[in-house]
Amino acid sequence: MKNIIKYRYLYFAISLVVIVPGMAALLAWGLPTGIDFSGGSYLEIKVDGTLPDTDSMINLFTDFGFSDTKVQTSGGDILIIRSKAMDEGVLKDILGEIESRFGVTVELNRFESVGPTIGQEVAQRAAGAVGLAALGILAYITYAFRGVKNAYRYGVAAILAMLHDVVVVVGVEAILGHFLGWEADALFLTALLTVIGFSVHDSIVVFDRIRENERRMRRTPFEEIVNSSIIQTFARSINTQLTVMLTLLSLVLFGGSTIRHFVLILLIGVFSGTYSSIFNASPILVVWENKEWRTWFRKSPA
Repeated sequence: MKNIIKYRYLYFAISLVVIVPGMAALLAWGLPTGIDFSGGSYLEIKVDGTLPDTDSMINLFTDFGFSDTKVQTSGGDILIIRSKAMDEGVLKDILGEIESRFGVTVELNRFESVGPTIGQEVAQRAAGAVGLAALGILAYITYAFRGVKNAYRYGVAAILAMLHDVVVVVGVEAILGHFLGWEADALFLTALLTVIGFSVHDSIVVFDRIRENERRMRRTPFEEIVNSSIIQTFARSINTQLTVMLTLLSLVLFGGSTIRHFVLILLIGVFSGTYSSIFNASPILVVWENKEWRTWFRKSPA
């Protein structure tokens, strides 16, 4: 039988290597947030005529008092504009000015506006939702495994593995936001909460097998019980998650651009969740059971 759990510190090191670039990007560039969290206005305008250049559009918005406006083109006749929050009256004046200044006809495809106070409140509630989900998961797993010695450890291990996935997803979003201009919006939060559910679900499958094997293998060392449980559930975990990842991959490759960001974040998160539930969550239980931190900083015997 393969000894998977023997290389637990290698798995932890791989996780660290994956996490560090994302955290570095987060510290250097921050997490670009959409208007759902930061507040502002989002306009998508279809232009019938010669498309104005981005600098001219920025100057127009500056004339109306909207500095730091970002303008992008899409599809040859679409302008995507992000600016400070505005009301519909100001929007009507801006659209009229675009038509008169550039001699074109414009059609408003999409308009969203969120005030800075509301955006900040949404951001706080989003963070609260993630925190509440973590506490709920901890309480549920502790209760579900109440018949097992040190049941709370299972809940803590699942939360640590879940946090691993959250950090990976947020770090990747910081990198993609810097290089591709993607922003964390409500769909990103939806993807993140879905990833949390997938991560914990797979961890519970392995934990449940550990619980069953502890009853049948009472005299077997805990490390061997965990290793046997991982091997017994390995194929099931991989096959289940692989079907999801293949579906998501097809959506990334052939789906529309409007959902690509959402689906890609889901794909990365599900992959990370599959890894962490097998190679992080259960090994954490072994480290905790053996109290291995006592020897982390000791010199090895000569």
